[in-house]
Order: sequence, then structure tokens, then C-alpha cells
Amino acid sequence: MKIEILPRIKSPLELQTLSGSELETLAAEIREVLCTVVEDRSAHFASNLGVVELCIALHLAYDFSKDRLIWDTGHQIYPHKLLTGRYSQISTIRRKGGLMGYPNPEESEYDLFMTGHAGASVSTVLGLKAGDDLTGETERKSVAVIGDGALPSGVVFEAMNNAAGLNKDVLVILNDNKMGICPRVGGLAKYLDKARVAPFYNGLKRDVSWLLNKVPVVGESMEHTLGSFKEAVKGFLHGGMLFEEMGFRYIGPVDGHNIEELSGYLEMIKNIKGPVLLHVLTEKGHGFEPATNDPVSFHAPAPFQRNEENEIVPIEKPGSTTSKAFTDVVSSSIFQAMTDNERVVVLTAAMCAGNKLGKIRDGFPDRFFDTGICEAHAVAFAGGMAKAGLRPIVDIYSTFLQRSFDHIFQEVSLQNLPVTFCMDRAGIAGEDGPTHHGAFDNTYMRCFPNIVMMSPGDARDVEPMLEFSLNHDGPTALRYPKAAADSVERKVAPVELGKSEVYVWGKDGMLIAFGSLFTNCIQAAEQLREEGLDVGVINARFAKPIDAEVIHRAIQESGFVITVEEGTLCGGFGSAVLESANEAGLNTSHLKRLGIPDRYIEHGNRSELLVDLGLDVAGILATSREMAQQTKVVVNE
Repeated sequence: MKIEILPRIKSPLELQTLSGSELETLAAEIREVLCTVVEDRSAHFASNLGVVELCIALHLAYDFSKDRLIWDTGHQIYPHKLLTGRYSQISTIRRKGGLMGYPNPEESEYDLFMTGHAGASVSTVLGLKAGDDLTGETERKSVAVIGDGALPSGVVFEAMNNAAGLNKDVLVILNDNKMGICPRVGGLAKYLDKARVAPFYNGLKRDVSWLLNKVPVVGESMEHTLGSFKEAVKGFLHGGMLFEEMGFRYIGPVDGHNIEELSGYLEMIKNIKGPVLLHVLTEKGHGFEPATNDPVSFHAPAPFQRNEENEIVPIEKPGSTTSKAFTDVVSSSIFQAMTDNERVVVLTAAMCAGNKLGKIRDGFPDRFFDTGICEAHAVAFAGGMAKAGLRPIVDIYSTFLQRSFDHIFQEVSLQNLPVTFCMDRAGIAGEDGPTHHGAFDNTYMRCFPNIVMMSPGDARDVEPMLEFSLNHDGPTALRYPKAAADSVERKVAPVELGKSEVYVWGKDGMLIAFGSLFTNCIQAAEQLREEGLDVGVINARFAKPIDAEVIHRAIQESGFVITVEEGTLCGGFGSAVLESANEAGLNTSHLKRLGIPDRYIEHGNRSELLVDLGLDVAGILATSREMAQQTKVVVNE
């Protein structure tokens, strides 16, 4: 398809000049561009296909250079970027130095918040509206687009309750496509399923209630008639009753793929006073049949191309590895643990697909729990299960576990309950960028008493670490990256509480790795030994408690020591080593920490970002040589 209209759109205001047929052509062009984006990289796909008409209608009805718009979650931002002057840059999206795959205020005035976590849009839009009203900008409109998958998040209902109490003029658009990343779950999902088939409703519940109260009740037949009438009205109003009772005027459901209809409703809503919820029905993957038929696989698919019949042709990445990802290795180990121990249960927060838990869900349906995008609830829920005698595993992305911080403290750590946290995407999460890098878990988990923190150095560490966790009488955390799980040939030492694994000892220097950068340290040490430096490697395994005996010995006996971690330097594994050495009165002038500095890391391929951070093999080599020179280590001739 030839792209003709989209390149001319430098500002959303130019949409006003297009005819109805041109707007439909524009929608088709946007979808074509989205298909080209995924030809050479993984990108969020089906969710963006589903909001094309909604995005066009929003920019037709509002001027978001002054009005307010928050997309929740931000991975459905691509059509918005195309309509706000970024078409010429779309080929750079999710590439280092290019457009971010989420809203980014540094890219455009049309992006107000960098939204990578679901559920906060209603709160931030309410804050924007309250702020605008207080500063005299009362004419500004405020709109939040939230998906049905994010709707159950507790913070959404906190915000809606507050918005109704303040009676602020905010519009919440419920983008209902019956999906999160996976199909939505829970009681609210069932409620929305009923709302989907309810007749159109325009917030008239109060008027109907007034009418019902005027109907005279005379005799049993009238009572029966009235009862039937009330039930009929109740069914008619079912779609909006929940939101109406919360203080929102409910309108919908409406077709989310009809630009003219959507624009009309948005124009009508603009001047309604008080909070309004517009229920929009969309189809995830709309306009591209393979994505429509399988929206889970096409949420963020591997690169593909289309043949002349518009069929999918997978693309094999050059140099792609055959190693399993850590996610797959952990998932397989969990499945085996559940097979061996009927007390083991698994909880996830709407990330069954991302955490590769489909086999576990299907194999153990009574012991698998998807809470939806409700991470705080998932952790507290797990605490209750552990108290009841089960061995719950909370399988969750590191960046999303942050949302349950208080419940890790109160319901798990404080109670010293045996909950295992499997933290996927720990460290650099690649192209998703700063909202998704799991950089902080070493720090925010280490501050809690009772919690044991581990990270596998390679694939062979995973199963024994999980086995240790499920037999430990207290909370444990197991972190691992979004990366291939290499396997280091060695006699794997048993996993014991707070014990590291010495891969090789070195008198000139020691590299102490916490996590999967263990393999990078091995490669660097091998190169340094070829250069004449006797450098050893320790697979730390534990960040809490650390192996003080072995690590202190390394500090005392080796010319230099470098800690290596894929997490923040502030409060992380290296900090734990420094704290322990300081308490023991050891000299640490020859100790260097490598990790993520005190700043947010932009998006890019994981390997590219590790290079920038000096965490690749070359970076570890350079730091080792520098430390050897500084500490005047004598090279063996």
C-alpha cells in the first residue's frame, strides 16, 4: 500500500482538513506502517492496531496541544506518535537513540507522562485537571484512555472515587478489547462482557429511577408487572450501573472502529460537566487478520514479513542463539517443582504469556492464579496462601513488582512467610526502556529483613536455586534477565544459604558476579590470564546474605576486586559487599563496583546498553586493566 496521506500530517490539527473517506484511508495507512515496524524488530503490535480509529477520533475532537491526554498503558502509543509529527522517525522506534515505544515528553509536547505501568492514567489526568482549574486554565479538557485489562488495578478505583468526590470534568475512555496481554480475568471482566451486549446507554439511570418511583403499586398483578419492569430496566442499564453508582456518567458501549461515530460522541461529551466514562469496544489486532485471530502471540511478536497473500513469513535473526531464555528455564523448573510438590502454587499479574506460564496454567489449573494487573493484591494474596501452608511462587517482572512494595514489607517480610519471588526482566530489559528496566530490585528488596536474595549465574543455577527457595522457611527472591541462559561447564556447587561458588581463584584480581554477567566475567578473566594477569571469578549467587567469608578473603588476598551486577550501584550487591567489608574493618581502596549508575537508562538492545554501562566483556576487561594498573599488580612474565 502506498503511504500518501500520513507523510503530510505534521500536526493533528491537519486532520480537520480531511474528508471522511480520507480519514478511513489514513487509518489503513497507519496499519500498513505498523506492519512495516515489526519487519525487523519486536514491537507492540496488536494493541496499536486496535486503537487506530480511536486515536484519530480523539485528535479530531480535541486539541491536545493544550488539552490533556494520557494513554494507559503507553505501549498503544504508536498511532498517536504517527499523528503528532513523528512519522519520519517511526523507523527508529525501539532502537537505541530513536523513538521510545512508550510516551516520552522529551519527544513531543503531546506526550505528557512516560507511562509504562498500567493503571495510573485516571489519577494523573485528575491531577492535571485539578491543577489546571487551580491555575485558571479551566477550559482545558482532560482525557484518559485506559484498557479493560488495566481497569481492575486498585489505583484506578481510588482515582475514580476521588474524581467523583471532586466532581471534576474528566473523561475516562474505557478501551474494551477483552484483552490485557492475555485474555482478561476476574469478576470485572465478566461484568464488562455483559456490558458489551447491553443496549446503548447515555447516563439516564437517575431519570429511569425517578420514573419507576412514580409507577403506582396496586394489587399483586401490578406488583408482578412492576417487578418484571424493574428487572427489564435493570438488564437494560447493566452496562453502566457500576460506573454510575461510582459517580461517573456512563455512555456506551460504542463502536471503537467507526471514526465518524466516535468523533460524534466525543464532541457531545466535551461539554458535559462532571466525570464521564465512555465505553468503547475495540478489537485487539483489528485490520490485520493474523493479529485478530491470535492477539496474544501478536501483542509483541518476533519480526515478520508478509507475502503477497498477506500471510506471515517469520524472519530468522542473524546470529540468533539456540540457548533457552532464562524465562523458559525458570518456567520449566517451576513446572517440575509443581509436579513434585502439590503445595507449590503460582501467581502472576496478567503476565502468563510474558513469563511463559501457559504450560503451568494448563497443567495445574487449580494451582495457578492470574490476578490481572493487580500486583499488590497478588503479593498479599500469596502471603495468605503461605500462611495457610502452601509454597507460593509470585512470578512477575522486576519492574512490576515495585508496585507491591508495601505488601512485600507488611504481608510477606514482616510475617517471615515462605513466598518465592521469581523476578523476570531483572536488569536491562532492552527496547522497552526506562519504564521496564528491572534496575532497582536489588536495592528495594535488600532493605527488608528476612528476605533472601539470589540470582543464577547461568542456566545450571536455576533449578537448585528454586529448590532451595521452596524449602527455605522464609521469603526468597530469584532475579534473572530477559536474555539467553548460557550454561557454564563445571561441577556445579550445591546451593546453600549465603554461599557463593568460586569458579577460579586469582591472586592478581577477582571478579565477583551477582547474576548472569557471571559468564561475561569468565570470558574477561580468561582474556586477562592470556595477558598474564591471574584473575579469578566468583559466582556470588546471594546478595543477601552475602558470602562474607569468601568475599572478605578475596578483598584481603587479591590485588583488586571488581563486583559486577546488572542492577543499581546505589544499594545493590556491590553496596552490600562494601558494607560487609567496612564492618569487618577491611581496606576497600582496591575494590571497584560495576553496575547501573544513578540515572534512568534509555531504551536499546540489551547488548548495546551493556556496552554503554561497561558491563560487557570489553568493559569488564577495561576496568580490570585499569584496576591492575592503579593497584600496581605485577604481570607474570
